Formats: sequence, C-alpha cells, structure tokens
Amino acid sequence: MQTFRQPVPKESETQERILKAAQRLFARRGYGGTTTRDLAQAAGVAEGTLFRHFENKKAILVEVATQGWIELLTELLTELSEMASYKAVAQVMRRRMLNLTQNTDMLRVCFMEAQFHPELQERIQAEVIDKMTDVAEAFFQTAMDRGTYRPMNPRVVARIFLGMFTVAGFSQMSLAQDANSPQDMKELAETLADIFLNGVLVHEKG
Repeated sequence: MQTFRQPVPKESETQERILKAAQRLFARRGYGGTTTRDLAQAAGVAEGTLFRHFENKKAILVEVATQGWIELLTELLTELSEMASYKAVAQVMRRRMLNLTQNTDMLRVCFMEAQFHPELQERIQAEVIDKMTDVAEAFFQTAMDRGTYRPMNPRVVARIFLGMFTVAGFSQMSLAQDANSPQDMKELAETLADIFLNGVLVHEKG
C-alpha cells in the first residue's frame, strides 16, 4: 500500500506561520494574555519549535511589529517615489489606505504594546521610523527644491505626513467600525491629502 508523507514545511514558512498566529493573538488577547502554548497551538507547531526560531515571546512581539511596519511603510514610500506629480498625494494615500485593513492587527499590536515594551519602541524607532523618515524627508526636500512645495523643514513635514497616514488609518479602522467601506477609506485618504496639501483654512482672495 502506497503511503503519502506530508511535506515538511521550510524553516521560513514555519517562522511566517508563527508570526501570523502571534499577530492575530496579540491583537485580540494582548501580549500578556497570550502564552507560548497558545502561540504554538495557533501556529500548528510544537512549543519547542517557537524557541528554535525566536529567543523568547518578546522577540516574537518585536518581530511582528517591525516586519509589519516595514512592509506597510515601504509600500507607501515606493508609491511616493513613483508618483507622477508631487500633487498626486491623494492617489497614493487612497491606494495605501484601502490596503490598511490588511494590517489592522499589526497596527493594533503596535499601539497597544509599544508603551509597555521599551525593546519594541527602540526597534521600531531604529529600524523603521528613522529609516522611513529619512526617505520621506528626501522626497519632500526634492519637492521643495523644485518649487512644488513651499520651503519648510522637510524632516518635520515627513513626520507629519507619515503620522497622518498611520494614525488616521488606524483610528478609522479601530474607532469607526461602521465606516470602513472602500468609499469611506477613499474619502478619508482624499481628505487627508487635501489637508496635507492645502490646510484647513479658507484661502482669502487677495
């Protein structure tokens, strides 16, 4: 009788499965409410397998947050770099905002847990925020040099832009559960872009 053996998952696939399970559980139960046994069961691996891939549960938390942020902001900044016009921010924000729903758990984990874990704050700051701010700063500096944006501190502008995008998107998904349709996210993105580019004050005709 012929028997069929289940293929052994690659190490990278196992690690990815652990991270996805951790992201889901941390978002729903919190870091403190999730045991390594819970993580192993949700990922479909032995508990000892967790520690073959990660030093401890804290390392899993840090990796979940860091990996998610890098993917989210890299996509955003890639689109900025390919933007046909410096005034086309609304189009970029709209596409990215529609994809934010895929990162709800990761954002929730970051916002909930970063305040309690200095290691998480430091890793995100060093490996994500600082690097992404550098790229965004260069983008806005170029726009200012070309006269599209008025002269300002480009690093401050970069921080405001990235902050508006992430915080507004997270708030929309977490606090306005009845306003997450594609049309709602489109309106949010376009309003953010409008405020970013034009402010909120009425421009008096001179």
